[in-house]
Amino acid sequence: MTHIDAYRSRLKTAEEAVRGLKSGAHIAMGMATAEPPALLGALADMAEKGAIDDLKLWYFHSMDHAGETVLRSDLLGRIRPRCMFLSTIERKLLGAQKAGTKSPIEFVPVAFSDSPRLFSEQVSLDLFVTTVSPMDKHGWFTFGTSNDYSTTAARSAKKLVVEVNPNMPRVFGASLLHVSEIDAIIENDIPLAEVHAPDTSPEEATVAAIIAGMIDDRSCLQMGIGALPGAVCALLNDRRDLGIHTELMTPALASLIQCGAVTNQAKTTYRGRSVFTFAMGDRAFYDFLDDNPAMHSAPVDIVNDPRHIAKNRNVVSVNATLQVDLGGACNSEHLLGRQYSGSGGQLDFVRGANASKGGKSIIACQSTARHGTVSRIVPRLDGPVTTPRNDTHIVVTEYGWADLKGKSLSQRADALIGLAHPKFRDELANGL
Repeated sequence: MTHIDAYRSRLKTAEEAVRGLKSGAHIAMGMATAEPPALLGALADMAEKGAIDDLKLWYFHSMDHAGETVLRSDLLGRIRPRCMFLSTIERKLLGAQKAGTKSPIEFVPVAFSDSPRLFSEQVSLDLFVTTVSPMDKHGWFTFGTSNDYSTTAARSAKKLVVEVNPNMPRVFGASLLHVSEIDAIIENDIPLAEVHAPDTSPEEATVAAIIAGMIDDRSCLQMGIGALPGAVCALLNDRRDLGIHTELMTPALASLIQCGAVTNQAKTTYRGRSVFTFAMGDRAFYDFLDDNPAMHSAPVDIVNDPRHIAKNRNVVSVNATLQVDLGGACNSEHLLGRQYSGSGGQLDFVRGANASKGGKSIIACQSTARHGTVSRIVPRLDGPVTTPRNDTHIVVTEYGWADLKGKSLSQRADALIGLAHPKFRDELANGL
C-alpha cells in the first residue's frame, strides 16, 4: 500500500473518527493552536447527546476552540478536564463556580518538561487528537506549532486521530509523524487561532528596558509569555549573534531573526537553528515558521531539560511572576486564592540558565497589582512556590534589579524591599 492509499483508507469525518469512544476514557488534545476544532466539536456533540460520560480530558493551555466545544460549562459533568496550565478559558469557568460546589476543573500540577513522561508512563490514554500540517510526498506530517508533549502522547495513546489543516505550518526538527502511525484522519481547512501581544504598560516598558540592558551580544534567549518579553525583544535589534533556545516561539523572537540580531552562531547545541517546543502568534508568524529550515521544533522534555539548556553559554531566561517573597521565592501561578495558570516551564529555564556558563535567570514583575493597591513583593507568598528561593537569580521590577545569588536572607530582604513600590517599603521593612 502506498502512503497515498494509506491516507485515503484512514480518511473519515470527525464523527466517524471518534465513534466508539467509551465513557470513562482518558483522552488528550493538542495544546494552544494545535487544538483540533472539528474533532473537539465531535466530542462535544457526543457528550451533549449523552453518548459518552465521565470523559477525562488531559491538556495544557486551552484556547477558544476548546472553550466553545469540550470546555463548555454545560458539558463539564460529562467531560472532566484534567488541566495542567490554566488559561482564560478555565479562569472564567472557575470564576462562575458556585460557593461550596466541586471545582469544574481538576488542576494537575506538573512541570511542562515532565508532561511527556506523564503520558508515556502514568496516564493510559485511550485517544489523542491534534492538528497537524499536510502530508508530504513521502507520507510524513509534522506536529506544526505544537511539539511539546504531542509527539509522545500521539505514540502512547491507544488511538491517534489527526486533523489535517493546510494552514498549520510544516516545521523542521523532531516533529515528524508518518501516516502509518495514524488511526484516522480528518481534513479541516480553517484559519489557525491567532494570538496578538497585549499592550505594554509604562511599568512593563521600564522593566523591559532594565532587562534589555542585561542582554549582551551572543546571548542565548528564552522568553516567556505576555507583553513583557515582547517589549524586551523590541529593544534588542542592535545585538549581534543572539541565539534562541526557548519553550515558546513568538513573533517577537521571530522579528529578531528577521532583522539579523539572531544568527544562532554562538550556540553550542543546534548551531544556526532556533529551538522551540511550541509556538503562538499571528498569520504572518505562522507563514514565517512554515518550511523554514532555521527553525527547529523538539519535544518539551528535550527543549526544557535544564541539563540540555545549560549546554549553551550565556543563556538569558526571562519569565514573569505574580509574587516574590522577601527570601526570593516566587509564586507565578496562584492568585486571589485560586490557581491562575501553572508552573509551566519556568523552573526548568531558571535552572538551565543558572547552570549555563555566563547565564542569567531573570524573574520580572511590576511592583504592584490591582491598580497599585497590592504589593507583589511580600513577606510570605499567598500560593505555591513556583521557583524556590535557592534557584532565584535576578529579580526585576520598575524600581530596578537585584542579584540574589550569594546573599543572606537579610540581604535579600533589603534588596527586594528596594524593588517594591515606595509606599509599601516601610510596611515590608517593619514586618521583618
